Amino acid sequence: MRLTKLDKKIIARLQGDLPLCPAPYAAVAEEAGITETELLQKIEAYLDSGILRRMGTILRHHQAGFTANAICAWKVPQGKIAEAGRVFATFPQTSHVYQRPTYPDWPYSLFTMLHGRSDEELEMTAREMSASTGLTDYALLHSTREFKKTSMNYFPC
Repeated sequence: MRLTKLDKKIIARLQGDLPLCPAPYAAVAEEAGITETELLQKIEAYLDSGILRRMGTILRHHQAGFTANAICAWKVPQGKIAEAGRVFATFPQTSHVYQRPTYPDWPYSLFTMLHGRSDEELEMTAREMSASTGLTDYALLHSTREFKKTSMNYFPC
């Protein structure tokens, strides 16, 4: 699927916050100069073609009381990475699960981003994840400061 100027305009608008109104897609469609039905058809086509993988929301976790964050780096045998990744992804405290290469001085191949209300809660979650997979070699790296957190902006408005 080749993106037109209209497609890029729509995607640029969807990258940001949706309008806080009763019909946000109708408002976006009006900005783009099309009907809400046409916009929804475009979004469906983006999803079907793989241009758009998913639509989501961002929770401002600090405002919601989730003030503790940590990356948990896991040492996982090569043959168990996919299985462990699927199990880790089922935990509601996990927002991201990534496989990364290992190095001689860094043997961790799976990384989970954990969110909670306290460091103790994150430690308990890591222990539960460990128990559910049998993986006991992990490093819990607590966040101390956030420098930037934004979504990607592929087509600036």
